Amino acid sequence: MPTPSPILTKNAYAYEELRRRILTGDIEQGSVLSQSKLAQEIGVSTTPLREALRRLAAEGMVELKSHSDAKVASLTAEEARDLYVIRENLDPLAAGLAAESRTPADIANIRSALEQLKPLHDAADLAAMTAHREFHRAIYTASHNPLLIGILEGLWDKADRYRQIGLKSQKDSEKDRVRVQEEHIEIANAVIQGDRTRAREVMQRHVLGSLGRRAISVLTDN
Repeated sequence: MPTPSPILTKNAYAYEELRRRILTGDIEQGSVLSQSKLAQEIGVSTTPLREALRRLAAEGMVELKSHSDAKVASLTAEEARDLYVIRENLDPLAAGLAAESRTPADIANIRSALEQLKPLHDAADLAAMTAHREFHRAIYTASHNPLLIGILEGLWDKADRYRQIGLKSQKDSEKDRVRVQEEHIEIANAVIQGDRTRAREVMQRHVLGSLGRRAISVLTDN
C-alpha cells in the first residue's frame, strides 16, 4: 500500500496516485474501478477517492458509471485524431500570440522551463512528462489569452494518455529525441525574440512530429 505524502492532502494524493497509475498503464484503459477496493489499496477513505475520480472524469480520463464503480476511459484513434486537429491549429496560434505578447516574466518562465526539459525515453517517467508540460504551459501562458490557455490546459491530461501510447511505440531513436529538443529550443527562441511567424511555423512542425500524432497510427493499426 502506498504511503500518502505528508505534503499533499488526501484528496490531492488520491488524485495524483490514480492519475499516475492510469498514465503509466498500471491501471489499463477500460478497467472497471471498484471505489472501495481502490481506496483500500491506495490507503485513503472513499471520500477523497470519489473526489479524485470526479476530477479525473472532468479531465476525460475516467467515466463515472455508478455510485460504487467507475471505468478508465478507453483510447481511440478517433479521439486521438480530434486532439491532434485541435493542437495542430491552437498550439501554433498560442506560440504566435506568445511571441507578440510575452513579458519579461514570461521570458524568464520559458527559459526556466526549457532548462528543466529532459528527453522522453520511458513512458513511466512522469517527471519528464511534467517538465514537457511545463514548457508548453509557459508558451501558452505567454499568449495572455485566457480562453485559449484554458482550452489547451483542459486537454493536456487527456492528450498525455495518447502521448504515452506514442512513446511506448516509438523505437529508441536518439535522432528523434535530438529533433524534439531542437524544436523546443527553436520555439523558445522565436517567442523570446518576438518572431510571431517563426514561432507559429516551428510549433506547427513540432505538433506534426508529436507523440500524439504517432498514437493515431498505433491505434488505427490495432
